[in-house]
Amino acid sequence: MIETKQLTKKYGDLIAVNEINLKLVEGDVFGFIGPNGSGKTTTMRMIATLLSPDYGEAYICGKSIYTHAKEIRRLVGFMPDFFGVYDDMTVLEYLEFFAATYRINGPGRKKVCEEKLELVDMTFKRDAMVSQLSRGQTQRIGLARVMLHEPQVLLLDEPASGLDPRARIEIRNLLKRLGELKKTVIVSSHILPELADVCTRVGMIEKGELIIDGRVDEVMSKARQSIILNIRVSESAEKASLLLEQCSVIDQIKMEADMIIATLKQGTLDYSELPTRLIEAGFRLKLFREEEVNLETAFMELTKGKQQ
Repeated sequence: MIETKQLTKKYGDLIAVNEINLKLVEGDVFGFIGPNGSGKTTTMRMIATLLSPDYGEAYICGKSIYTHAKEIRRLVGFMPDFFGVYDDMTVLEYLEFFAATYRINGPGRKKVCEEKLELVDMTFKRDAMVSQLSRGQTQRIGLARVMLHEPQVLLLDEPASGLDPRARIEIRNLLKRLGELKKTVIVSSHILPELADVCTRVGMIEKGELIIDGRVDEVMSKARQSIILNIRVSESAEKASLLLEQCSVIDQIKMEADMIIATLKQGTLDYSELPTRLIEAGFRLKLFREEEVNLETAFMELTKGKQQ
């Protein structure tokens, strides 16, 4: 559905996007992660045919951005991080106005608008003035707008930017629903945790370079050099930590209050001896689990040495 080959954009001596290679298929929800100014928006605008690359190529549903820009715009829904709205319209009027620009005419136009309002859970605001909407509600209406013409590809630039926690959750739920509808979605963000449970794939961009691209579990695996265990026993945590230090698979032990933080030697996957030894020594386990790697940890680990 989306394929880029060495996609590059320069502004004078500044390389905003440097030879991005990306391939996404139907149903992928791709989290485009990176700090502000890293090249996310520039990449998305080139894919949407709103900005011409200096080098490289991009294909949307098999069509080149150079030769089929008009067709691509019918296939793509692009939602910028900030977009204007017409304050003197109701929500339904606003959507009907844009549906008309997509040449959705006749009695079917209102039906399409109603369907998209239902999709983004905004039917209850259909007759409200756009000017009365909260930031989160405005974002949802913006998402409904870019879906009016049933695009196969959605490019969402920082859709959760500036939203309160509740509105962020609502946007995340919407993104999950889009994946279920088999849309191919690129969603950019510099707030890493908000994408962890939404995306099927993630790409990390830094200074215009795509540092890593893969499925979420693959990225987590690359970021974690060693398994870290969180262990809590019912009593005598210090004695338990001394016992664990003697185990051959342990690289490092440290204490945080009554929690034992055990780092295994790099490459160790089997640590079944640890709970066995603790139980045989008379310790009762209250907690024994692997410490999870989140996207923020992964980003910091995988971009080491590239942010200077």
